[in-house]
Amino acid sequence: MWAYARKYAEKSGTALHPDVSVTEAVVQGLAKHIEEVGRPLCPATSIPTRRRRPSCAAGSARATRCRKWKYCHCLLFVTPEGLPITEYLPEDHEGRHAYGVVTDPTPDKGRATAKVLERQQAEGT
Repeated sequence: MWAYARKYAEKSGTALHPDVSVTEAVVQGLAKHIEEVGRPLCPATSIPTRRRRPSCAAGSARATRCRKWKYCHCLLFVTPEGLPITEYLPEDHEGRHAYGVVTDPTPDKGRATAKVLERQQAEGT
């Protein structure tokens, strides 16, 4: 799971949380969920619930939001200072209320879903 997390952080232009205990807890949670259900579900959500949140790198609606807004709810993928990127979130999102506006230090990386949607919107499709 560490390799998975490092690879996604590099690809998305984020950093793993600078507090290694935070990163370790989330990575262990992802690994545990792979063992239990076969997918890296976000540790912030309990397995028994129907509303499972796959991690930011997994392919799901939750991951789509992570790739769209570059915001990681479980704080695994953050700025080098350990803050979640909130710049792209809707103004009424809980992340904006909790952290304020945290700008993206690497706007040229990540946000694949948002870039596709913006391109489609510009083309009128």
